[in-house]
Amino acid sequence: MGASLVSSTALIFRVMFIVLNTFWLFPELASSAGITRHYKFNIKLQNVTRLCHTKSIVSVNGQFPGPPIIAREGDRVVVKVVNHVQNNVTIHWHGIRQLRSGWADGPAYVTQCPIQTGQSYVHNFTIAGQRGTLFWHAHISWLRSTLYGPIIILPKKNVPYPFPKPDKEVPIIFGEWWNADPEAVITQALQNGGGPNVSDAYTINGLPGPLYNCSAQDTFKLEVKPGKTYLLRMINAALNDELFFSIANHTLTVVDVDAIYVKPFKTDTILITPGQTTNLLLKAKPHFPNATFLMFARPYTTSRGTFDNSTVAGILQYEQPPKSSPFKNLPLFKPTLPPLNDTSFAANFTRKLRSLANSQFPANVPKEVDKRFFFTVGLGTNPCPQNQSCQGPTNSTMFAASVNNVSFILPTTAMLQAHFFQQSKGVYTTDFPTTPNFPFNYTGTPPNNTMVSNGTKVVVLPFNTSVELVLQDTSILGIESHPLHLHGFNSFVVGQGFGNFDSKKDPPKFNLVDPVERNTVGVPSGGWVAIRFLADNPGECMVHALPLGSSHKLGFEDGLDSNGWQTA
Repeated sequence: MGASLVSSTALIFRVMFIVLNTFWLFPELASSAGITRHYKFNIKLQNVTRLCHTKSIVSVNGQFPGPPIIAREGDRVVVKVVNHVQNNVTIHWHGIRQLRSGWADGPAYVTQCPIQTGQSYVHNFTIAGQRGTLFWHAHISWLRSTLYGPIIILPKKNVPYPFPKPDKEVPIIFGEWWNADPEAVITQALQNGGGPNVSDAYTINGLPGPLYNCSAQDTFKLEVKPGKTYLLRMINAALNDELFFSIANHTLTVVDVDAIYVKPFKTDTILITPGQTTNLLLKAKPHFPNATFLMFARPYTTSRGTFDNSTVAGILQYEQPPKSSPFKNLPLFKPTLPPLNDTSFAANFTRKLRSLANSQFPANVPKEVDKRFFFTVGLGTNPCPQNQSCQGPTNSTMFAASVNNVSFILPTTAMLQAHFFQQSKGVYTTDFPTTPNFPFNYTGTPPNNTMVSNGTKVVVLPFNTSVELVLQDTSILGIESHPLHLHGFNSFVVGQGFGNFDSKKDPPKFNLVDPVERNTVGVPSGGWVAIRFLADNPGECMVHALPLGSSHKLGFEDGLDSNGWQTA
């Protein structure tokens, strides 16, 4: 059964390759910019076998990973999502700006109520000012462990890439596989207050690869032709872990992150956090190399908690020369990845990312700032429920993620709906602290009291406010990196560093010329990152860490409410 699923998955992605390359190589066959593209997502159960373990997973149209959304910059996308399963479902279009279409964004109980069994919801949005790779995923509980797929945004018709034209485009999506039901995994963690059980494997395009038990036939293979150039559209859809990625004996050129072009630079290895995307140019060797090459992805972590310390592998193989006999037993080369806790590599790689910042693709970073916020992010504790033993730092406490010591409580009414109808009382409050209530040595000796407060709190911003937000890691229960995603906005990463942020010494070093623009930013382990953005998108947006719903990592959302309905 595993072999047939490999064939099914391979077929899905071959079709995707054909569509992508038809769009690029024959633009006269592609629709003109600004058209409406319709998709239908049927949420249904599908039996899938991985690691010799068959289970029923929640899927879109029976596909794993799910189908691609392919459009051009300027296109309108309409997706009808129909729920045929017992779970409540929402779909989030990760990284799409959703300019004045916040109701299409997808996070459950924030911009919409979940889609119940037998019900449907139509997402209607326009792709504005973005081109590159994003992805969609479920945005409720841990359903996104199987509900995810690529969003491919091509440039407007007859607009070239600002880098050499690739001969083929290949989506590569990292994911995680649990033999158990991921919904049961997160439910157990939230009940006992401990870290969720780690995944059984990482996957590339849904396939675990030859390093895992019973998975040699479930391996992603990329066949290339000598001398050709390939655009690898990398997506980290894994729930929990930042990943190193490398291809043996090949150099990669970074050209785009989070659907924003960057100054190209070469590297042997990339780092990609959950929620991030990276476009890479791969130049195949000029002649048949008489070898096969492995590609590896493995986690980067500094957490003291448990994690999936395994490696997913795919294979890069060259098309054999015409009229040659089949080559057998070719040498197989393996890449070398950084150590799993190599924070120095992580910081250096991130610093290389710079916006193009030219006349065609400017970096419109706010030079002046109206509001400055300082958010601490990290782990604290909640008390264990009465007469229950928990698995937090002690048997009487539960892990609780927080921002400025506030752990988010998910409401039962959609916040955007409550805001629009001016019925927010009892749904959320507007008193989220924009600085810590009790400053301390954030990366030094932690305070004795690790308890957090709990609430559904937001920050209200006037429309078109320019914001500087400093995100500071804390050592309360151990330092670790935190990927944070800002819905409805891109932000410019103007600075980062280790230790505690210094409001006097660090801002003069900020890069206000060509900072990288992202929708998902990694807070350095034991350090800080500073971002700037313009609150030009009215509605209920939020900044949260990945994974969503995790009791151990930072997985609770704190809202940034851009209050601009009347102005807009």
